[in-house]
Amino acid sequence: MSQTTVGVEGKPIVVRVPTSQRDYDVVVGEGVIDEVGQLARQACGGGRACVVSDSNVAPLYADAVAQSLVAAGYDACIQIFEAGERNKRLSTVEELLGGLAQAGLTRDDVVVAVGGGVTGDMAGLAAALYLRGISLVQVPTSLLAMVDSSVGGKTAVDLEAGKNLCGAFWQPWLVVADVDCLDTLTPELFRDSCGEVIKHGVIRDPELFSWLEANPLTGEVSEDELARVVARNVQIKRDVVASDEREHGLRQILNFGHTIGHAVEAAGDFSLGHGSCVALGMCCIARAAYGMGWCGQEVPQRIEALVRAHGLPTDTDLPHDLIVSYATHDKKRHGDGVNVVVPLAIGSVEVRHVSLAEFGRLVDLGCGVGA
Repeated sequence: MSQTTVGVEGKPIVVRVPTSQRDYDVVVGEGVIDEVGQLARQACGGGRACVVSDSNVAPLYADAVAQSLVAAGYDACIQIFEAGERNKRLSTVEELLGGLAQAGLTRDDVVVAVGGGVTGDMAGLAAALYLRGISLVQVPTSLLAMVDSSVGGKTAVDLEAGKNLCGAFWQPWLVVADVDCLDTLTPELFRDSCGEVIKHGVIRDPELFSWLEANPLTGEVSEDELARVVARNVQIKRDVVASDEREHGLRQILNFGHTIGHAVEAAGDFSLGHGSCVALGMCCIARAAYGMGWCGQEVPQRIEALVRAHGLPTDTDLPHDLIVSYATHDKKRHGDGVNVVVPLAIGSVEVRHVSLAEFGRLVDLGCGVGA
């Protein structure tokens, strides 16, 4: 991994993220969840804070975060919604907005999202909408949220027509990623999160990819190594987002594996985790890219081997026409075609606009053919 991720052992790593809305810090380390209140005080100010969490994560961390906020001088409350992608809907956001109003939050106050990607999306969108926008602190508790969804300002909920179709860009004021929280994840959830970590290696960092080949995160990895992996992933996403905050160009490379992955996720009624869907989506598009002559055979081979080493799926048996149908309703569709991110080499990808017929060809080449 890049040496820029290495900090003093036991000390938090701070990654500064510049954006057009505001610059903010991502604080990565062990035990930093206890410092949320003081860090929020420095980043946001305000008098009231509302902790938003889901029914799975709230029993683990909501009270501790609220107590930290109270110790820093906030009048804190907690809102809990039912966990699960099925509840990532406007109706749930409306309930959260009502809770913020009932708690008396003003434009000077702060929403604190404590949980995984769904919670970050829901709380982030509520913060963006409430009083036309109030301060947001992200406290990701899953690896997936730490390395991806908590950074970059994307907030969204699902519609019947597809995933993440209703949302806003709303950058946080602060992100606090405590790797100790990963100890409470089930092996299945931790493994699922590794898909996005692998993705970052493919799109921007061959050194990270090689490190993961030698040190799968599902094996013996220390807390300090995990913190450095998280920080390196944040840096990769930071650099991409800083160049293209609203996903008009370069930021689209972060969607590597997502066009097919999102289609599989939605077609399966979200029974397969997001990271797992991204992982199989990466393998499928890499095989298709090789079939089209866009990359060498070693690219899909190495991606498949690393995905498999983390216990993640490398293919899907869904009907190809179903995958194409769901993909054409995804927000990544552009006009009469789809933008797909294809690998050229480990560490290098490009965005290609393909017609719907061409996309169907890629699905035929890459899906249902894995070893």
